[in-house]
Amino acid sequence: MRTQVAIIGGGPSGLLLSQLLHTRGIDSVVLERKTKGYVLGRIRAGVLEQGFVTLMEEAGCADRLHAEGITHDGTLVSYGDELFRVDFKEHTGTPVVIYGQTEVTRDLYEAREKSGGKIEFNVENVVIHGADTETPYVSYAVDGEARRLDCDFVAGCDGFHGVSRQTIPLDVRREYEKVYPFGWLGILSETPPVNHELIYANSPRGFALCSMRNENLSRYYIQCSLSDKPEDWTDEAFWQELKRRIPADQAAKLVTGPSIEKSIAPLRSFVTEPMRWGRLFLCGDAAHIVPPTGAKGLNTAASDIHYLYRGLREFYESASTDGIDSYSEKALARVWKAERFSWWFSSLMHRYPDQSEFDLKMQVAELEFLRSNKAAQQAMAENYVGLPY
Repeated sequence: MRTQVAIIGGGPSGLLLSQLLHTRGIDSVVLERKTKGYVLGRIRAGVLEQGFVTLMEEAGCADRLHAEGITHDGTLVSYGDELFRVDFKEHTGTPVVIYGQTEVTRDLYEAREKSGGKIEFNVENVVIHGADTETPYVSYAVDGEARRLDCDFVAGCDGFHGVSRQTIPLDVRREYEKVYPFGWLGILSETPPVNHELIYANSPRGFALCSMRNENLSRYYIQCSLSDKPEDWTDEAFWQELKRRIPADQAAKLVTGPSIEKSIAPLRSFVTEPMRWGRLFLCGDAAHIVPPTGAKGLNTAASDIHYLYRGLREFYESASTDGIDSYSEKALARVWKAERFSWWFSSLMHRYPDQSEFDLKMQVAELEFLRSNKAAQQAMAENYVGLPY
């Protein structure tokens, strides 16, 4: 089989790239190691930058997003019982949109299927060959049957544990990582959100986040030990701990109920350089990971897709290699800014095991400065709604 762009990974970034290329008549094949049901069952982020929304519009996949997405013009930050708001609209003129990653992925699958897009599921033993030549190809197996996909380019959208990053030789790539000494315990519940905007809470007991998917589906998180397991936490214990970490007036309004999903996510900051090797391009988690504080993971993947899609368009439509030649440099410049914001916001809001009394006082001073200083709020708002591509 032959295609123009082989896309490794059938998550939102791989599907978005495939659909965008389709709108310009560029052929692609998506290879996904799991089933469609498995991909759609993953619970992930739900805060979309305007740049991501624009890409979904360009892909022709934004109708349901506009109909069901919740526009947020700001966010709430608390420390103890103190609560203040950072107004995105005032400082940037731009909101964010709350729309679950699962729904984004569902919309993209529907679009690819309607247009006859080629997606292979249950793909095993993927190997990328000749990425540093002009004739790359991908070998893989489905149900024990060996297959080969010849292509012009390979887009590695297969996540942190995928084969794409590992294909780049060790003497070429350099990796940077920070592992955080805690995780996030998250639950999903069929309850109305405690507030119509997100609440990021710094508490002496640890961080908490009150988020939502829609008017009757809430997503809540609390900072937890890396040694914890989801089954260690009953629903009742989770709700009690959450109430202790958010302002009392918000805790009094919290509607609790049975969890329909419960999981623990470790936190890390990670970047690999370069994001291109020959005709192989890394996108999203294959190249970088951010802690979920500030919701940059999916959005940073989208910015990668923006740069790669435009580079491939230039190649096929005008025979220019400028876009693909500058892909890694452009993508990494924005990635590192997103990494900085996520690291800063994580450092501000969490409790660290080695924090001194001085460190805790600095956290409070930083929060009070953010609360009272318009310039600090503007800097946070600009980063939260998404820096320009």
